[in-house]
Amino acid sequence: MAVQLRVLDLGSRTYGSVLKDMQELSAARPRDCTDDQLWFVQHPAVFTLGQAAKPEHVLAAGDIPVLQSDRGGEVTYHGPGQLVGYLLLNLAKRKLGVRALVDIVEQSLIELLKTFQVDAETRTGAPGVYVADRKIASLGFRVRRGFSYHGFSLNIDVDKEHFSRINPCGYPGLEVCNLAEMVSSESTESLLASSKSRLADILSAALSASLR
Repeated sequence: MAVQLRVLDLGSRTYGSVLKDMQELSAARPRDCTDDQLWFVQHPAVFTLGQAAKPEHVLAAGDIPVLQSDRGGEVTYHGPGQLVGYLLLNLAKRKLGVRALVDIVEQSLIELLKTFQVDAETRTGAPGVYVADRKIASLGFRVRRGFSYHGFSLNIDVDKEHFSRINPCGYPGLEVCNLAEMVSSESTESLLASSKSRLADILSAALSASLR
């Protein structure tokens, strides 16, 4: 049986509630399950700490909650105007390792940005996607029982001040950017909608190619 990718749009949900749903689904999936899913969501403002996160990288959280997560990586910010995608995949069935998954997602995000005439790139040793040395997308995964969960976040039109309250991904002074800065002709809502549609197609194609 082919491994399909089902795309769900969760709207706006708290980070904690979606994390709980991901953990429960991943724990309950049979090992031969082929119902792979991509969840799109926006979160209310929150800082999340990955398993490698150092508390000192949270500089001044203020009124934004700080939550521990079980994903890989350091501290990051999620909030309105940011497209978050969670990939709940049977990596064993797809014969994919974490490094290959990261490569697929990074290249898919770069391909998406190209559809907006934005040139982006990766950095060796620093997962994510960058535009002119500014970070536009972050990645972090967890694999349990051969299943992946967590995923990526893409800055569409977030409040960048919130990133100044942390060392993003553990890098002091790392600058971030928004897609809306480069595509000023479209509204935030339009950019979010078109990004979800295009990225769902791009990721589906890239993950299907990995099965061949």
